[in-house]
Amino acid sequence: MAKRIITISREFGSGGRFIGEEVAKKLGIAYYDKDIIGQIAERSGFSPEYIQKNAELSPKKGLFAYAFLGRDITGKSVEDMVYEAQRKVILEIAEKESCVIIGRNADFILKDREDVLNVFIHGNMPEKVKRICKLYEVTKAEAIKMINDTDKRRRTNYNFYTEQKWGMAGNYTLSLNSSGLGYDMCQKIIMECAG
Repeated sequence: MAKRIITISREFGSGGRFIGEEVAKKLGIAYYDKDIIGQIAERSGFSPEYIQKNAELSPKKGLFAYAFLGRDITGKSVEDMVYEAQRKVILEIAEKESCVIIGRNADFILKDREDVLNVFIHGNMPEKVKRICKLYEVTKAEAIKMINDTDKRRRTNYNFYTEQKWGMAGNYTLSLNSSGLGYDMCQKIIMECAG
């Protein structure tokens, strides 16, 4: 069965967002990344700025605080409300059109669909550091800190809201090392598998 929806989870600095965007362009399908933020904001009632900072990444407080602090009388936290809005938006998008969705636990949210290709893009630390230094004009030490912090927050969010471990190959149809394969080859493999 051809896959109409491609989800891309990625390590920070691996080029996963770029690869996903190029795949969407080449396949002529919709691409959802930051543009999904407005829809989540509208549905949740939170500002787009808040969603951008919090919808994919856990708060910096750590898993214990994430799980137990800041909950209302029903037991829901602000993060839970944002996640639920995000889940609904992703399910609606998947019903509506063929697309590439970057991050946001879309692989797990859409796990019951047969027309989804779930991809995890990872890379080697030296290449990721080089990419982040160039993209954000930061030092090597700053790039390493950004990579570690962002991936830790992605991992915490994913592990908290799914029944899976972030980055574990068994959760995905494909796990690709962009450092070893290069961006073009990653794109070709994804398009071939989506066929």
